[in-house]
Amino acid sequence: MDGTTDTEATSIRAPRVLIVEPNRGYCSVLARRISEGGYRVATATGAQAAIAELNRIDIDLVLSELRMPGTGGAELAAMIREDAVHRHVPVMLITGRSEPSTPVRAYQAGADDVILKPFHFEVLIARIGRRIDSARAIQALRDDNATLDARIVTRAIELGEVRDRLRVSEAERQRLAAMIKPAA
Repeated sequence: MDGTTDTEATSIRAPRVLIVEPNRGYCSVLARRISEGGYRVATATGAQAAIAELNRIDIDLVLSELRMPGTGGAELAAMIREDAVHRHVPVMLITGRSEPSTPVRAYQAGADDVILKPFHFEVLIARIGRRIDSARAIQALRDDNATLDARIVTRAIELGEVRDRLRVSEAERQRLAAMIKPAA
């Protein structure tokens, strides 16, 4: 069943990882191990359910199987990259295949990382943490840029208003100067 599987021991502020894995047994293992790593976990059995979860709750990272029935992980990464709201969510894909064309196709579709099985869960947890930290730093830069852009617009408007007042003041000064000017 798709949905959130948060543990009580996990902090409300902990980042949330969406695991997309059609094999329920393996999904449970991933969810337990990632939760033990300090993350909140949501699960989905396929790409469509993953998109529904992305739209339902805040997700900090998507961890998906690359090869899935129907829509695969690379296609899911492409769908996320095309979504204006979620395009910056990091996407990590897991695969058991080791030929170079598989990760290349995943990266071309928009995946941030491809992890080959078998892997150590400690390394996976560290990679997840690094991706989330990087995504948060980039988002902070985007937010700062948006704030600066808004300040620039505000300053440009204020400058235009000052320029308009200066023109009115100069016109008034010239009118007064013409009134005071002695007739020749």
